[in-house]
Amino acid sequence: MNHFNASRQPMQAQRPTAAAGSTEARKVAENLMDAMSALLGLIERETKLVRAGKVREAMTLESKKQELSRNYVGAVGQLKANQAQLAKSAPELLSTLHRHHDAFRAMLQVNLTVLATAHAVSESVVRGVNAEIQKRNVPNTYTAAGRSATPGPRHITPLAVSRSL
Repeated sequence: MNHFNASRQPMQAQRPTAAAGSTEARKVAENLMDAMSALLGLIERETKLVRAGKVREAMTLESKKQELSRNYVGAVGQLKANQAQLAKSAPELLSTLHRHHDAFRAMLQVNLTVLATAHAVSESVVRGVNAEIQKRNVPNTYTAAGRSATPGPRHITPLAVSRSL
């Protein structure tokens, strides 16, 4: 799961270099395939953990996920710099890369959906707990007109939530 951390170091800008020949272009394509495969494996693992409710364990994958994401972004930059050479020398490899990338994006979408669902469920639980706490603290009284009295600010109890698991 990704949580903003102010202590993260900014990613170094890497300038993609164009490969000289077709072997180098193939090597760049293989590097991208390797980066996608490694990141996809980690994302699948994270998705399984979150689905199983093991959020704490899924959070331990964050640093590795950041590292693999940086590798992926660097490999994409290298591929963009060598796309023309690769299209000339190995168009079948380029189409294989596109298919692999489509599967990669689909799995990323599944992962994002699972993470969004986990977030919505946890938010719903916290809101439900807060509603129950507030109900217990509000006196059951009626106004002179016979309506339920709305609680004043002194009857509202703040809810403190620890974000550390």
